[in-house]
Amino acid sequence: MILLHGMNPATPAFDQSYFRSALSRFPTGVTVVVAQAADGSPIGMTISSFSSLSLEPPLVLWTLKLESASIAHMRQAEGYVIHVLSAAQQDLAYRFAKGSQQERFEGIPLKRSRSGLWMLDMPDCSAWFECRNHHQHDAGDHAIFIGAVHACAWTNAQPLIHHSRRFHHSPPVAEIIVER
Repeated sequence: MILLHGMNPATPAFDQSYFRSALSRFPTGVTVVVAQAADGSPIGMTISSFSSLSLEPPLVLWTLKLESASIAHMRQAEGYVIHVLSAAQQDLAYRFAKGSQQERFEGIPLKRSRSGLWMLDMPDCSAWFECRNHHQHDAGDHAIFIGAVHACAWTNAQPLIHHSRRFHHSPPVAEIIVER
């Protein structure tokens, strides 16, 4: 039996490293969020903390560490596009996780969305969500961004998965036939 650190009365302090390791056991998709800085240039980052929030109205959420160099830009952005990366886009996940904004976008094709937001011009993403920056809330050491989705699209591309601090490719998803 494994006792969770912080849950055992004999353990005086909560072990953040152990907590982080426990969280890493939850598999997530991998996204790149792209917005526009105040000077008009694109900004982007890799995010694995993306989730659906509401169908009516259509809302999604993602989080960003308060210490992030991009936090001020994301707070002021009118909107952003969240790109769900496919298994073939692992290199993008690494690229948008570190380095300068200029380095992240060097050689990356971009286009404007219908509402004028910067987005990756890459049809092999698993999905994308064009969002208005609906609400922000600070919680602990992160900011929670809630996006009001006004456009989205999806493909049959297999998603990139993040689990136990590594990237994985999902097995092919079997098609399910449902009679309606």
